[in-house]
Amino acid sequence: MSHTPFPPPLTAPDQLNSKLRDEGFAVLDAATVRQLAGVSAEKLGDIAQDWDHLAPDLYLKDGGKYRSRRHASFVTQQGEAQAIDHRAHWQPLEYNALHGGMERWFEPVTQATMASPEWLALLKWLAATASALRGEQPWYIETHQFRIDTHGGIGRPTPEGAHRDGVDLVAVFLLAREGIKGGETRVFELAGPRGQRFTLREPWSVLLLDDRRMIHESTPIQPVEEAVHGHRDTLVVTLRAGGFQDP
Repeated sequence: MSHTPFPPPLTAPDQLNSKLRDEGFAVLDAATVRQLAGVSAEKLGDIAQDWDHLAPDLYLKDGGKYRSRRHASFVTQQGEAQAIDHRAHWQPLEYNALHGGMERWFEPVTQATMASPEWLALLKWLAATASALRGEQPWYIETHQFRIDTHGGIGRPTPEGAHRDGVDLVAVFLLAREGIKGGETRVFELAGPRGQRFTLREPWSVLLLDDRRMIHESTPIQPVEEAVHGHRDTLVVTLRAGGFQDP
C-alpha cells in the first residue's frame, strides 16, 4: 500500500503569533513567508542556488555521507541583524545524544549570501517573531544550510531522532525535494499527548517551533527510482535568548 503524504496544517499570516503561543508550532506557505518577511520569490531563488555548493558534513557518527551543510551565526538587536565571526556549532548531549558534546566546525555560509538583503530580512522577521513569543531582546541566531541526499540509498535528515535544539525558536524552511520519498515532518508536544505529521513540499514553506514546548524530527528519505539519486534541501534557523550554546 502506498503512503499518501499528509498536507501541512497551514496558518494564516495574522494568526502566526497566536498559533505559536497556543499550540507551540505553526506552518506557513511560501507566499506568507514572502509577505511577512518582505522578500521576493526571485531573490529567494537566487539564495537557493547555494545548496548546489555545500560542503560535506564530516562529523556524522553513523558513518553516513548523505549530508552536506554550511553554517553561520548572527546576533539581532534593535531590528538589525549582524553576522559574527565564524564559530563552531555545539550542542550539549541533553539535546543531541548523537552529536552533542563536540565542537563541529562546518564550512561557512558564503559572504554574498550572509550580506544579501533577503537573507537578513528573513533573520530580522524571525527575530521579531521570537520577540513576540518571548519578549523584545537580542537573539543569538545560527543558520544551517542542509542537503540530505540518497547516494547511499538512504538519507537521514535527523539522525539524532526526535529532539529539541535547546533554543527558543526553530525555523525549518523546505527549499527542495528532488526524486525522493519520505522526509515526513513530525512534531510532538514535550509535555502532552498531541502530535502531528505532515510533509513540506513547497519551496520556502516553513515550520516554526517553540523549542521549549515541542519535539521534532524528519523521517529518512529514499530515492523514488532505484539507482537515481535524489535530495532534500532545507534551511534551519535557530534563535536563542541570552547567548549561544557553547562548551
